[in-house]
Amino acid sequence: MLNRTALRSHGLLIAWFSRLMDVGLVVVAGLLVFAWRFGWAAGSLPVAYGTLLVLGGLLVLVVFPLFGVYDSWRARGLASPALRVLSAWLLVFVALLIGLVLAKEAETFSRLWLAQWGLLGGGALVASRLGVYFLLRRLRQRGLNYHSAVVVGCGALARDLIARATTERWAGFKVVAVFCSNPPDSMLPEHEVAPLDALLAYVSNHPVDEVWIAVPLDQSLQLKSVLEKLRFSTANVRFVPDLFGLFLINHGISQVMNVPMIDLTASPMTGANRIVKGVEDRVLALLIILLVSPLLMVIALGVKFSSKGAVLYKQKRHGWDGQPFNIYKFRSMRHQADDEGEVPQAVKGDSRVTRFGAFLRRTSLDELPQFINVLQGRMSIVGPRPHAVEHNEFYKSQIDGYMLRHKVKPGITGWAQINGWRGETDTLEKMQKRVEYDLYYIEHWSLMFDLKIILLTIFRGFVHKNAY
Repeated sequence: MLNRTALRSHGLLIAWFSRLMDVGLVVVAGLLVFAWRFGWAAGSLPVAYGTLLVLGGLLVLVVFPLFGVYDSWRARGLASPALRVLSAWLLVFVALLIGLVLAKEAETFSRLWLAQWGLLGGGALVASRLGVYFLLRRLRQRGLNYHSAVVVGCGALARDLIARATTERWAGFKVVAVFCSNPPDSMLPEHEVAPLDALLAYVSNHPVDEVWIAVPLDQSLQLKSVLEKLRFSTANVRFVPDLFGLFLINHGISQVMNVPMIDLTASPMTGANRIVKGVEDRVLALLIILLVSPLLMVIALGVKFSSKGAVLYKQKRHGWDGQPFNIYKFRSMRHQADDEGEVPQAVKGDSRVTRFGAFLRRTSLDELPQFINVLQGRMSIVGPRPHAVEHNEFYKSQIDGYMLRHKVKPGITGWAQINGWRGETDTLEKMQKRVEYDLYYIEHWSLMFDLKIILLTIFRGFVHKNAY
């Protein structure tokens, strides 16, 4: 029978099996595509194709561990391992393509075979994670392959951890004991609370995988005492600070001058993330501008002939870190000067909007010049929509966390917009919902999330009842 330690007792074997399985999936995917495309029979695989498959397998062995593909994803969703393996496979595949071009061997291979190998290989790698994920989830729901956890604390945070471990059995944790410096008279759910002095004896005489220290901030001095008691234990010791009542964004752990610090509100656009986002923005923006350049000319002529004034409209907006910049749009209103410090929002039936401008606003075509802002590095394709400076000054004191929107570059489209929160914000509640979706995007940013938003924008982001 598979007990709680069966998998871990063969950890090294399983680790190497996982690596070899990925190599096998990649190689077999290439062979299957070759057989489907060319009717492969035994011994007829060209040497060039076989060599490329071997190189691909070797790169998988080297690159995949660098992406954390084989790190534990216990208690995490499927998205994390799937994105990691897809990103790693994409890098391997692109490296192979670049190698073929540099070696002037690209013409040796069928382009259709290469494309199908890339797709089938990626699909097989994700499918394997899907199978393992649901197998382990099923085992853990039955009480198998779990990690034992000890909770230090007896407050609301400790109760929440115990409740989560009990209800979310798929995560594979089982709380086996609870300790507290001042045990309450009443028991925590299904657990009797033991005095903190008994912690050392318990972890010394019982197999414990995790120790979760869950105490309020005002009791964090207990941490030193607990660590002293656990100095001989091999269990993973984790401090769970009571931060859930605070307004957090992109919280995690950073090292500043080699000092570990807890991030409360930090931008996700640092290091590799910033590079990935920058490349994504500029490559896509350049491609889009090249594709729609004839349309840009037609719209420019339409604006010029529909009313007097400049073709492009410029307005000050706040960008990354609150720095002001000029945003570009096709002019959709009749030229007029706004009063100092006032930027009235467009409303339904606004008399300032020209007939041609109304069409541009309904279809979001007036936003196309903002791809120039993206190429300039002042905006992103995906991000919180930039608001007028005057609107920022008003809302920042009305909505908690409003200025956290500026932790990333503003975007042409965003998570709020494709979920319907665009157009006029005539009530505070509407702006609060927009900010809520913007902060969710910043907290959960990833390249795949950006691509999802771009795809959804194509289907439901251009035309909207609130675009006027």
